[in-house]
Amino acid sequence: MDQAAEMSEGQQPFNIQPIALRDVAGHPAVAHLFAEACVDQMPGGEELDWVTARAGSVLVEPGQPIYYWLMLEGETRADRLEADNTITTVGYAKAGEGFGEALILSGKSRSSFVITAVTDCALIRFTQENFWQLMAACPQLRKMALSDMSRRLQVYQVEALHREKLVSLGTLSAGLMHELNNPGAAAKRAASQLRENLKRLQELSLRSAGKPKTPVQLECMHSLLEHAVKSCHAPALSSIEQSDAEEAMSSWLESAGVENAYAIAPALVEIGFTQNELDCAREAFDDGHLSDALNWLGALVSSVSLVCSIEEAISRVTDLVMAVKRFAYDDRSAAREVNVHDGLQSTLTLLGHKLRIKQITVEKRFAASPATIQTRGSALSQVWTNLIDNAVDASPPNSQIEISTWTEGGDSGQPRSLVVCVGDHGTGIPPEVRPHIFEAFFTTKPQGAGTGLGLEIVHRIVTQKFNGTIAVESEPGNTRFIVRLPMTDGSDKPPASRS
Repeated sequence: MDQAAEMSEGQQPFNIQPIALRDVAGHPAVAHLFAEACVDQMPGGEELDWVTARAGSVLVEPGQPIYYWLMLEGETRADRLEADNTITTVGYAKAGEGFGEALILSGKSRSSFVITAVTDCALIRFTQENFWQLMAACPQLRKMALSDMSRRLQVYQVEALHREKLVSLGTLSAGLMHELNNPGAAAKRAASQLRENLKRLQELSLRSAGKPKTPVQLECMHSLLEHAVKSCHAPALSSIEQSDAEEAMSSWLESAGVENAYAIAPALVEIGFTQNELDCAREAFDDGHLSDALNWLGALVSSVSLVCSIEEAISRVTDLVMAVKRFAYDDRSAAREVNVHDGLQSTLTLLGHKLRIKQITVEKRFAASPATIQTRGSALSQVWTNLIDNAVDASPPNSQIEISTWTEGGDSGQPRSLVVCVGDHGTGIPPEVRPHIFEAFFTTKPQGAGTGLGLEIVHRIVTQKFNGTIAVESEPGNTRFIVRLPMTDGSDKPPASRS
C-alpha cells in the first residue's frame, strides 16, 4: 500500500511512508540491532513507518499517541511543557539511538513531550504492537531499550529532585519574605519612635539639670531607674486587668498633678510599675518637680519598651534565618518551656501599629493556667503573627478582635492541651473557600496584598513542629481560628514526612 502523509509546524513538513523492516534493518545506524532471525520473526514487519523530517519540524506533540522511534540520520530533541508554562529539555537522540520506550514500558498511552527535529532527520516509527514484537524477537534491541529506559529514568529522577528543591526553595523564600516583613517593619517603626523619645528625654534632663537633687530624690529615682531597665515586660495581663491597671495609674498620676498622665500610664503599667513604687517620688518631690520627674520616667520606660521591641523583632529575624539553616534537618534542640501568653503579648506589641491605624481594640481572655507548653519545636511566634495579622486585615475599622486561651483534657487519662483562639468580626470565610485556606499560595486578598502562605505556614508549624491541630469556625461577623497545642513534649511522635 502506497501511503504518504504530511504534517507541518511553522511550514516545516515531515513525510511518512510505509516500509518493511527488512528494507531498513541493514542501515548502518541500526544494523547491529537486527539479526536475520529477529527480522524473520516480526509478523508486522511490513507495517512500519519511514519518517523524514526537516530541521525544526515537530514530530510529536503532547497528547498524541505514543510510538517507538529509531533514529537513522540526524538529531531530535525532547522537551516537556511544565505546569508553569516553562519548557524543560529532557534529552536528545542521535543516529543509532531510540526513544519512546520509557512511556510505553510505563503503560502510558499518550505522549507528554514535544519531539522536534534539530537537524534534517530520517527515522523508523513503530506502533506499540510493533515495539512489543521487537522486544520479544530482537535481543539486542531489547537490551538497548531497557538500558535507555533505565538511564532516562535516572536522569528524570535527578532532574525531578532538583526541580523539587528549587520549588521548595522558592516556597521557602516567599514564606521568609512574608515572615520578615512584620518584624522588619516593627523594628523600623520602633527606632523612629525611639528617636522622638530620646529628644523628649534630653529636654526633660536639661530642664531638671538646673535643679539640684536631694539624696532622697536621687535614691528614689535610682530605684525607679533600676526597675525601668531590668526587664522588657511585666507578666501579660488580661484586657480587663490591663485596662483597670492603666485607669488606676492614670488617676493616681492625675491626682498627683502629673502632666500627660493618660499618655505615660500605659507605658508604666506595661513594664510593671505600681502606685506603691511611685510613692517615693510623690514624697520626695514637690508638686512643681514631680511632674517632670515622672514624665522623665515615662519617657525612659517608653524608650526601654521600644528597645525591647527592636530586640524582639531582630530576634525573630534571627530565628527565621536559623530556621532556613535547619530547613533540611529535624529540630533536635533540647526540650524547653514556652510561655504562650508572653508570645501573644509580644506579637500584639509588634503589630500595635496596625491595630492603631484601624483603631481596633484587642480583648484578651487569658484563662489558661499554666500557660506554658513543653516542646522541642520552634517558631510558635510565627503562628500568632500570622493569625493576629490576618484577623486585623479581616476586621473593619473601629472593631474588636478577641484572643482567648484555656486548657482542655487532663481528665480520665486524656492528654492536656493548651488552646488559643483568635477571633475577628469581619465578613467571614465563605464555605466554598474554607477547604483551601491552608493550601500554599491560596489567598482571597487582592493581588499584591497577600502571598497565600500565611495560613499554610501556620498549619505546618502547628501540626508538624508542635504536633497540634488548628481548626476554623466562620460565619459572617464571627470567625475563629482555634489552635490546640499538647502540653507535653511531642518528641515521641515520629516527625512528619516532607512531601
